[in-house]
Amino acid sequence: MVDDKNREIYLTQEGLENVKEELKVLKLENRPEIIRAIKEARALGDLSENADYHSAREEQAFIESRIQELEALVDNAIIIKKNRKDEIGIGSTIVIEYTEDKEQEEYTIVGSKETNPSENKISNESPIAKSIIGHKKGEILTVDSPNGKYEIKIIEIK
Repeated sequence: MVDDKNREIYLTQEGLENVKEELKVLKLENRPEIIRAIKEARALGDLSENADYHSAREEQAFIESRIQELEALVDNAIIIKKNRKDEIGIGSTIVIEYTEDKEQEEYTIVGSKETNPSENKISNESPIAKSIIGHKKGEILTVDSPNGKYEIKIIEIK
């Protein structure tokens, strides 16, 4: 797991609100439920062969780990602000054209914790984003990806 405790994490305002909501549910609902389950399992006696107890302890460890991870996200979050429309940055929605086949794609550049390929949200750490951040409409750039190099043209910045 990547250590997020001292790392800047880019999130949209919506993404930060989602993290805070998950954290709230874990702390106010899931944590008390698992503590209750552990107490009930303990009341059954012999803990060495008590599957309910061991399962509840594993679930507790997962919940506590997730709480720590989300708290680090909240503490280190940098809210993505809308960029000027003439230069690409984190938070920009762009249309690019792959010069080889003239196919166009629209992407929104987000922080790595909000990446969602099915919604065309790409990480600021992805090869395409790294290649186009700071550039402008009309530029033709080379993307250096693990699968090789290819050229793209920036068609639009929304």
